[in-house]
Formats: sequence, structure tokens, C-alpha cells
Amino acid sequence: MSHNAHKLLWTPSAERKQNSNLQLFMQYISENYQLTFLSYNELYQWSITDSSLFWETLWKFTNVKASQKFTSVLERDTIRSAVWFSDAQLNFAENLLRYKNDNTAIIFQTEDKEAISITYSELHKQVASVASALKKAGVKKNDRVAAFITNCPEAIIGMLATASIGAVWSSCSPDFGYQGVLDRFGQIKPKILFAVNGYSYNGKKFYSNNVIEHLANSINQIEKIVIIDSINSVSSLNHPNIVPWDKFIDKSATELSFAQLPFDHPLYIMYSSGTTGKPKCIVHGAGGTLLQHLKELILHTDLKENDVITYFTTCGWMMWNWLVSSLAVGATIYLYDGSPSYPNLSVLFRAIEKHKIHVFGTSPKFLSACEARRIKPNKKYNLDSLKTILSTGAPLSEQNFEYVYRDIKQDVQLSSISGGTDIISCFLLGNPLLPVYSGELQCRGLGIKVEMKTDETEPTKNRIGELICSAPFPSRPIYFWNDENGQKYKEAYFLESELYWQHGDYIEINERGGAVIHGRSDATLNPGGVRIGTAEIYGPVESLEEVEEAIVIGKQINNDTQIILFVVLSNGLSLTRELKQKIKKSLKTNCSPRHVPSDIFQVTDIPRTISGKKVEIAVRKILHGEEVTNKDALANPESLEQYHTFFS
Repeated sequence: MSHNAHKLLWTPSAERKQNSNLQLFMQYISENYQLTFLSYNELYQWSITDSSLFWETLWKFTNVKASQKFTSVLERDTIRSAVWFSDAQLNFAENLLRYKNDNTAIIFQTEDKEAISITYSELHKQVASVASALKKAGVKKNDRVAAFITNCPEAIIGMLATASIGAVWSSCSPDFGYQGVLDRFGQIKPKILFAVNGYSYNGKKFYSNNVIEHLANSINQIEKIVIIDSINSVSSLNHPNIVPWDKFIDKSATELSFAQLPFDHPLYIMYSSGTTGKPKCIVHGAGGTLLQHLKELILHTDLKENDVITYFTTCGWMMWNWLVSSLAVGATIYLYDGSPSYPNLSVLFRAIEKHKIHVFGTSPKFLSACEARRIKPNKKYNLDSLKTILSTGAPLSEQNFEYVYRDIKQDVQLSSISGGTDIISCFLLGNPLLPVYSGELQCRGLGIKVEMKTDETEPTKNRIGELICSAPFPSRPIYFWNDENGQKYKEAYFLESELYWQHGDYIEINERGGAVIHGRSDATLNPGGVRIGTAEIYGPVESLEEVEEAIVIGKQINNDTQIILFVVLSNGLSLTRELKQKIKKSLKTNCSPRHVPSDIFQVTDIPRTISGKKVEIAVRKILHGEEVTNKDALANPESLEQYHTFFS
């Protein structure tokens, strides 16, 4: 199916382009290096051909704070062996805390309380008090500090304090069950655990004391558990190592010192989704994370010091880490903790109006839910401040794009972004200089050589292939935890070749430099030997008003694949013969006869990871009579029960 027909939905005004950070960056290059670029594509080509000079220029342009300058930008030529910014000494937290003024750093809002604000100078004080307390508790460089925590200011303060010492931060959200947390923190053995005693979601209170006690008894290396009272409950925790946040912090500490560390000093431990076994512990370095985030926030998202940015996320998803880096720009971060649909789906749009949010980050699932409920924010709220909407977690369908421009805001840059926990950043993302086309990601990220790999025999036009990255980039993981010989790391990304990173997504890159992601390649369907990305099916199916969402898998029958589709229907509808025909017809006309499923079933729920991604693999295992392990990695493991009934 040709994707040349994508509709032009938005073009940046001349003024917007002129005032963009990306335009400033191009001017900076032209003044300092006498290089002139007439288009983004020219800039991009330069950034991947002269990669060392690009990353060095970015370092200077974004004013990275370092106590010792690097002696070389890049040594060695494969992604895994690359050594970035040799001899540089810096601290991640120092770069995020470069502003110390009375501007608002954080606005924090929960479902049931009024918003509170913290200025940059208050943030400094609070980080100093936690850093001092961590040192007194014996936390040193390379020790792990973990957090079982909601999207609250204490998470950011704890992380910055940890990073200032050179210890390693790892967090997950309290909607993970005990086993899910143990599978993660049990591997990295933290010395200190920050934990919330509960949280509110969808108008209900959830208590976490049981999980915390279990963790305290299961991970012997935890020396102190610092409790953040997030639901005003009298703690009933019986454990000698438990201390409330207020008693733990050192209020007398005012000065903050920053350990000066190598570029690739470990900063964060992130986790793979854990749907195929114990989650892998992915260790990210301070310098690579900082540079990538500065590039993406300043150049691609066009974030400025007086902007307010939010991303609807939990601390168990890399978008939290990404959002927090906005502090390095001096912007204001709006944190929301709770359900995006409580008391109704307008809660975040109200926040955009009230707090004059400029950059709003969300997911296709949220946008689809708003459209299904016929929410029209442009009729109800003043969204003048809103200049950019970001979306990630899954491919954004053409229907989602059209909904945004029709019912949210006409003059907004809608950037579908795509990357992952593995790189703690994006491969493809937005661009303030380029137009937005329906269903497309605007561009590949600067300095990241993203290509599409196909079998040579396929036709060359509008091909769909594996997303690969074929040159070093600074935010690759520095290593995996407990992976002595690097075997897990190799198997995760370099199984086919050490020469390129294989990301596991299906991608199509067009002549304009825009791209379409067609879903995970491990969930690819192969009917009659034709490779079909799952996202190609979700688009047409989920755009039908009767269908709320869908999940599709390939069932192996002898040597062929049958496409099986499961649908969740809107408002009490049931799956009639007519509706099945309508779904099949939509796929046949919008895609091809190959995309039409052999069977369609109705379900009430779709399995998802805690960060909201559909888990096709779990359903595929059930269909093939295999056991689904690690159900703790799912937000709704009970949803799997009904799939057994179709194939028992």
C-alpha cells in the first residue's frame, strides 16, 4: 500500500521557524564552522556523516557543564565499542540544576489535591538535604538507590540527590505488583529504597505497605527504606530499617556538591518490559543520556526556558526520565499523578488551560479514548498556550492525527515520537521546521543514523523493513547489569551483526525523510510469506466508530500464518456478522486482501504492559498453547483469561 497519500495537516509559520532553537543551532554552525544548510535533510546528512563534529557542536551549543573538557569526541567505530568524550568529567545533576532562581521548576498535581509549586532555588535546597542524608546513610559512588514511587516531586529530588553523589538511580511505579518490583530491584540490590505508602487512582486509594514489607524482607541489601506519605495514612510498617521522609532528610544541609565523573558513569538502570522472561536491567550513562535529552528537548521539541512541559507518565517508564531532563533547559515541569480519565477525560486539558502548558505529551491510547468519548477540547478550553503535542508508546494512527487537528487544536505541532527504554530517547521524532503529515513521524533524530534494512530481493519503493541504527550514538546502554560477558546485550540488539543495532520495529522511510512505524517486528504477521506490521491493521480497524481498540496476532497453521483479530467494542455493542464484514471490508480497501483476518473475536480487554503497550506476544503464546510467564510485567494480567476460552 502506498503511503504517498498522507495528508498535510500542519505547516510551521515563518515566525515559528525563525524563532526555533533549531534555526539558532543552524546559525551557530554557520557562524562557527562556516557550514550552511538549506534544509533539515541537509543538516541531518551532515550530522550522521560528520558525527563527531555534530556531537561536539551540540555539547558547546547546549553549554554542557563539565569540570574537565574531553580530549576526543569519539573513538572506535562500532556502537558497542565506541568511547565517547574521553577524559571529560561532569555530573548529570549539576547539568539539570544549572538554574538557581525563583522561576517555577515543578508544578505537582494529584487527583485529590490542589497543585503545589517548587521554584528552582527551593529545588536546590531540597536536593541538598536529601544528598546529605544519603551520604550520611553511607551511599557512595556506584551504589544503587531505588524508588517504588509515584510521579511526585520526591522522585525528582531523590534522583538528583542520587546522581549528585554518583550513585545509580532506578525507579518503578507502585502499580507494579510485589513480584514485578522484586524481579527488577532484586537484581540490582539497592542500598536505599524510597517508597510511597500508597497512591490514588481513579478516585480510589491503594495502599502499598504490604509490598514494601515484602521487599524489605526479600532484598537483604536494602539498609534503609524511606517512606513518602502520599495518602495521609498512619504508617503501620513494622521494620527496623524504615524511616519517614521528613525524618530522613538533613534539613541543616544547604550546599550541594557534585561528584565529577566520566562521561559514561552509570546514571540510571532501566528495565526491558519483561514480557518474555525476567526484565533485563539496562544501564544508561550520565553523559549520553544528558546529550541525547538536550538535543531532543531543545532542538526537536523546541523547548525554551519559559515553557511549561508535561508528559503523562509514571516513574516506571523512560518518558519520566526524559521529562525530568527539561530542568536543564530551565523550563517548568508539570507532574500529574493519577488517572488521565478521572473524574473525566478533560482533566489534562483543564491543566493545559490553567497552567498554560506549551508541550503536552500523551499516548495514542489516550487520544483514541478522547475521540471515542467525543471529547472536543477546542470547544471547551482555552488552549492558546499549547504549541506542541507529543505522542509515543505505540504508532499514532492517521485517525489520531485527524482527531487532534479537528477537535484539539488546528495550529499545533503534533509529533509522534519513537525510540525506547533501550536508548532512553528517540530514533524518530518531531521537528519545528517541518510540516506534519497524517500518520507520519516527522524526521530521524540528528546524529542518529537510522536506516531500514530489507531483504535485497524486495522492491525498493515504499518498502517496509527492520529499523536499524548503523553508526555509534552516545545514549546506547553502557552495559546490562549482571551480564559479565555481554551476551545478553549482544542478543538484545546485535544478534544479526555487530555493525548495526537492530531495534525490533518495522519502519518505512519516505522520500521526504518522514517515517511510518508499522509495529514490533517480533509481532509481525506473515500470511502467505508477506510481512505485515500490526500497526497497519490497527489503523483501519480502530478508526471504525464501533471499535474501541484491537489486538492482532499471527497463528501458525502448518507452514502459513492465519491472522486472528480481537476487538473491544464501544458502548455495549456486540460483534455481529455485519460488523465482521465491515471490519474486513475496511482492511481490504484501506490495505489489501492479505490484511483481512481469518477470524475476528470480541473481547472485553487487551493485555498491556504497565507503560501501556499492547502485548501481542502474550496472546500469541496462548493461541499456540504455550505458557505466559512474567504476568507481573502486565498492567492487567487478568485480561488474558478470556483468550484461553477461544482456543482451549
